[in-house]
Amino acid sequence: MTSTSLNSTFIGFDTETTGKYPIESEICEIAAVKYNNGKIVDSFQSLIKPKRPMGEEVIKIHGITNEMVQNAPSLKEVLPPFRQFIDDGILIAHHAPFDLGFITAGFEECLIPLPSKPVICSSRLSRNVIMDSENHKLQTLIKHLGLPQGTAHRALDDATACLQVALHCFEKAQLTSLDDIFKKQDGELHWKDYSVDELKFQNKSLRLLIEAMIQRTRVRMTYKSGSKPGRERIIEPIGLVRSPDGDFFVAYDDNPVAKRFYLNKLGEVTKI
Repeated sequence: MTSTSLNSTFIGFDTETTGKYPIESEICEIAAVKYNNGKIVDSFQSLIKPKRPMGEEVIKIHGITNEMVQNAPSLKEVLPPFRQFIDDGILIAHHAPFDLGFITAGFEECLIPLPSKPVICSSRLSRNVIMDSENHKLQTLIKHLGLPQGTAHRALDDATACLQVALHCFEKAQLTSLDDIFKKQDGELHWKDYSVDELKFQNKSLRLLIEAMIQRTRVRMTYKSGSKPGRERIIEPIGLVRSPDGDFFVAYDDNPVAKRFYLNKLGEVTKI
């Protein structure tokens, strides 16, 4: 394990999910590893039973089967101790916005306060530090850096790996403060920026859109771009992604392929 001169407690964390998009999909495994004084000092890991069965496509990615989670605790049982576990550290995840989106939605569903400390993204950090890697996927970086290889796409091993990648970046780039780290990764990532509840209170259209996602119903919508700008269309919204590159939702309209729609181009939403 790489050492660092930083005095903070760092916590690598990861989720495995039943699909790509929060609201549509759920967390089926969550894990974290806590690092202090040059070593891992504690860990947290739990499978989570989703409300709906998982499809074969996602099972092939992480290897977590419906049978494995059949007797697992629920999200409401797992997230309170997870929230307590991460409270004393600076968190690190690979492609952190993905994990933040799912966990933030889970915290809000369980009425758990969001953490206030910004999060480190080992993917963003590695892009600005490890310039000679073929790409910056976690498994590629593990091989490139000669780090111990665990089981890919299992939360505990990936949480450990992203911690190791971040520690390597701290040392290689001589990052000696949290300010240095966040500058190197091009800015802070805050939990509040991934809030679903916050969007519900912005306006009626967003509230109706999110309610339709949760209830799996259709709505009427106008959109200020695309092939039908300003024209009403009937959609079935399925998932919401809050991103530093622009918040968007995914929905079906009259096409069997789900489309991406950006929230800043959303017009009026009404119930059917």
